[in-house]
Amino acid sequence: MTRLAIGLLLAAVAMTAPSAADAPHPALALVMQTADKIQAQLRTERDKVAKDKKRTYELVEEIVLPHFDFTTMSASVLGKHWRSANDDQKKKFTQEFKILLVRTYAKALVDNMDRKINYLALRAPDGATDVTVKTEIPQEGSFPLPINYSMELIDGAWKVYDVDIDGISLVKNYRTTFSNEVKQGSIDSLIKTLTERNSQAANE
Repeated sequence: MTRLAIGLLLAAVAMTAPSAADAPHPALALVMQTADKIQAQLRTERDKVAKDKKRTYELVEEIVLPHFDFTTMSASVLGKHWRSANDDQKKKFTQEFKILLVRTYAKALVDNMDRKINYLALRAPDGATDVTVKTEIPQEGSFPLPINYSMELIDGAWKVYDVDIDGISLVKNYRTTFSNEVKQGSIDSLIKTLTERNSQAANE
């Protein structure tokens, strides 16, 4: 599994609080609370999720995904191709992209439910609506792996719109991959490929 995939999937298994004496920034607090909730539930249902991966999918969708802005992420991932896509294509791509991330999250969450993440204090100007939550995952015999979450305040709620793993942006990484697939075919062929991959993964 790549460092990008591992970092993305470990987003919800944090155990270590930031060292700042003050109350954490609302965006950081949200990430921590979400991590605690998914971590606790996975441990409670350890035996069940080990036998039934669909239960992990359900937990990820219920606890983690509400805090991701998939419309913004999908638009950023497709880039210029999003602007030329029709409403139906946008809807289908967003749904399949979400399923892709759910399955990626689910596997790593089960495999790494006992891993720890250190959260760095977040300081932002008053009224800031765009912040970065910075974390580090200790690596045995190496430097910590940095994982940063770009978050935006939308209608009073903080939402993740990108994840940066060891200097690699999730959005930019998928944008390159998907752009190449669209160039070789079309948006419809990309959606078809994602649908087939998701279906195959569900049946494995």
